[in-house]
Amino acid sequence: MPAYQHLVDQAIKYGIANGGTEEEQVANTMDKLFVSFGLEILKKVPGRVSTEVDARLSFDKEEMVARALKLIALYEEAGISKDRVLIKLSSTWEGIQAGKELEEKHGVHCNMTLLFSFAQAVACAEAKVTLISPFVGRILDWHKENTDRKSFEPHEDPGVISVTKIYNYYKKFGYSTVVMGASFRNTGEVKALAGCDLLTISPGLLAELSQDHSAITAMLTVEKSKACDLEKIHLDEKAFRWEHNEDRMAVEKLSDGIRKFAADAIKLEAMIKEKMLSVKNGQ
Repeated sequence: MPAYQHLVDQAIKYGIANGGTEEEQVANTMDKLFVSFGLEILKKVPGRVSTEVDARLSFDKEEMVARALKLIALYEEAGISKDRVLIKLSSTWEGIQAGKELEEKHGVHCNMTLLFSFAQAVACAEAKVTLISPFVGRILDWHKENTDRKSFEPHEDPGVISVTKIYNYYKKFGYSTVVMGASFRNTGEVKALAGCDLLTISPGLLAELSQDHSAITAMLTVEKSKACDLEKIHLDEKAFRWEHNEDRMAVEKLSDGIRKFAADAIKLEAMIKEKMLSVKNGQ
């Protein structure tokens, strides 16, 4: 978009100025670009912005930590405190451990994304990350594609059921991690999760909800959670991998999500390389 071209130009100048191999210049440009967009969003919102670590690092804990700290440093250089930034990481075992280290050792808040299984949610709570973003709509999509059911009422929507269980588990056992339901396909899903800590809702669905004047009841409450029949579990790496592996939907959606995020990163890299080349040639 022409309106943001100056951000791309600035990021490319930064990447070239910081030198190194072409690969390093491109990586520096991308990090700068992500932070530049984050800064634009922070001019408009009073709270926090999420900035994502490259999905291709999803199985490399050390690299995720290093990249996250680099992003935080760029924000701090621009005068933004780390308290206004959530570092977004894939909810792989390595991603969750990266989140644990960032929170514990560096006071960096993390938003765990691509979360589809109960095992992922439990591991995130045990890692004491700030926030998880379980994907409601993508769970529904999978069930529509892989089962005979093509439609679900909100209360029987598999994505809604998943997030409800996670919320209840967190509240029953007093975990501090915040549940932010994400990726909604319809307003029924949103209303079925009313009362959740946070929800991230698309402009289209917000517009629909603004026209809906029916009474909304809090479906999720701490009181209801305390009364739930749930057992506390602990997951080390082996148990996590086994439990997550037992959920075919979660395995497929996590790997599919990482592939799609990685494909976007590769596409962006190619655009940056092309633009970088023309800038260098112009010099």
